[in-house]
Amino acid sequence: MKIRCPSAFSILAFTCLFGIACGASSEPDRTRVDRTFATGAIAGGDRGRQSAVPRPKIVILGDSLTAGLGLEVSESYPAQLQVLSDNAGYAVDIVPHGVSGDTTAGGLSRLEWVIGGYGARENVASVVVALGGNDGLRGLPVEQMIMNLDEIITRLLSEGIDVLLAGMEAPPNYGAEYTARFRRAFRVLADRHDVVYLPFLLEGVAGVPELNQRDGIHPNAAGARRVAEHLWPALETLLNQLSRDAGTVPLQR
Repeated sequence: MKIRCPSAFSILAFTCLFGIACGASSEPDRTRVDRTFATGAIAGGDRGRQSAVPRPKIVILGDSLTAGLGLEVSESYPAQLQVLSDNAGYAVDIVPHGVSGDTTAGGLSRLEWVIGGYGARENVASVVVALGGNDGLRGLPVEQMIMNLDEIITRLLSEGIDVLLAGMEAPPNYGAEYTARFRRAFRVLADRHDVVYLPFLLEGVAGVPELNQRDGIHPNAAGARRVAEHLWPALETLLNQLSRDAGTVPLQR
């Protein structure tokens, strides 16, 4: 099932996106990643460890946006998604796996760890794939990005792991044709694999000064909440799909 939303935004939004790669090192931000994982990787990590039965994990495979660069862990959009999920009664743990500056190739290189690195493989119920922004910002070939994302999605589905694909946008620097092919790539992949789809992760946040940090690049706490609120309906669709597939309802009421 697809969640389709309008993706209209200004040149300022593209300028904001451009800094995701330029404002972060091309090398993984290991300090930030280690800090994120050290919290139990999720806002609800302590609850998960205290439970006799491990809660299903929803892993978010992403870049600096997912890592919550410049924010406290509790302010990041994955942590805000955990709050929304808890408030809705879902008994799942949302796990951010973000590396600053990472491309789809980097995400692919981390995939096996994502699948098997959180304990038993069956504990990873779903993965939100939130990559591609840095590919576009660096002008990498769209075909290469498609191949990487296709392999990521195919591998996850082969393990019985549901997928939510969050699209990104390329800046206008490389021309209208590149931008259009880049945008279309996410929709084509979502249709090909029949996965839950969100056209643009930063819809309503990119290019809005009051929702971004001083660098004009990464969401501030308010912006991260907006990202979480925008992503939540698609994630809830994924959780309901997980419930149907498993023949159970992963809720705590």
